[in-house]
Amino acid sequence: MVKKPVKETIHAKGMDITIYTEDFQNEYISLTDIARYKSDEPKDVIKNWMRSKDTIEFLGLWEQLHNEKFKGVEFDSFRRQAGSNAFTLSPQKWIDNTSAIGIVSRSGRSGGTFAHSDIAFEFASWISAEFKLYIIKDYKRLKNDEAADFPWVGILIARSQN
Repeated sequence: MVKKPVKETIHAKGMDITIYTEDFQNEYISLTDIARYKSDEPKDVIKNWMRSKDTIEFLGLWEQLHNEKFKGVEFDSFRRQAGSNAFTLSPQKWIDNTSAIGIVSRSGRSGGTFAHSDIAFEFASWISAEFKLYIIKDYKRLKNDEAADFPWVGILIARSQN
């Protein structure tokens, strides 16, 4: 059975940021929406973030902790190149080469680049500490609203972790 994604929106400094989940545990936040805070060319902002050695190391560690199919050899190649003037990396190239699950690239009308909330908050820090705090504030509001409106979600999560 294919699970239909559940979409939500949070708001930070007048910007709408899309969130989706398929399992109520792993939420993916739109990096594209976050990047629009910085530029009208969000793809370029995301690619610039992915050029950094610190970013590649963070993404690689996150994948090692959460993804048993992560390709470490390919990750090591990116890590060696990261930070050099000629190094470029797109989300799709990262996903294709390393079998990453922390970043998702979707095409189409509701497409864009999405990342697990852990990664999205790291990206938001790179964009702006102030903007990150506004994102976290509204994200917490959303979680509190969900807990109040749907107490059964917490029960489902607890059961799935046993």
